[in-house]
Amino acid sequence: MMTWNSVAFHNSSTVLMDYVTFMYDYVMMFLFSIIFLVLYIMVVLILTFYPSFYFMENNELEFFWTMVPFFLLIFIVVPSMFSLYVLDSCFFCGLVVKVVGHQWYWSYFYGNSLMMTLDSYMSFDSFLRLVDVDNRLVVPNNFPLRFVCTSSDVIHSWTLPSCGVKMDAVPGRLNQFCFSFNRLGLYFGQCSEICGANHSFMPIVVESVSTDFFSN
Repeated sequence: MMTWNSVAFHNSSTVLMDYVTFMYDYVMMFLFSIIFLVLYIMVVLILTFYPSFYFMENNELEFFWTMVPFFLLIFIVVPSMFSLYVLDSCFFCGLVVKVVGHQWYWSYFYGNSLMMTLDSYMSFDSFLRLVDVDNRLVVPNNFPLRFVCTSSDVIHSWTLPSCGVKMDAVPGRLNQFCFSFNRLGLYFGQCSEICGANHSFMPIVVESVSTDFFSN
């Protein structure tokens, strides 16, 4: 769960979030390298007070600083395209969960042979203030899941940061996302689309349990 002093991503609980974290660290490596290099050159030029005409007018140098950004972009684009493909791909899933956003609560419908529906409202009796719900969405661990998301009124967004999931719930449209939890536990989220006066009071809580416990 995110706290006030958190500055990094949540601990990853899905393979998809591992890809997101990897891409973030990978791109930041290039970004900080460029920032430190530019700052170093600026400091050197400011402190020396010596204009170098060789540095200002040099064809080989101009060719170098034109081609280096090109190859840096290639190194960034190739893994990012692969990550986007993995995040958007949806293969065979064992359990289908339909998520419906309302003002201001969530409804979950278990598909397949379960055929069960539950409404999830914010819980005011829990010590987890503003983040816990009365009916948690319970799903099996290490089991392929397909989430189908829509809305009954306005645009919502079903978001689980630790899972790398952010699905827009749009009226009249179905969006889907496939993943599986690789750890047991509670995962907290919240609607991240401004949907009205009580937008901040429709949290999301998903509980990942063992397959045997879920079957019972």
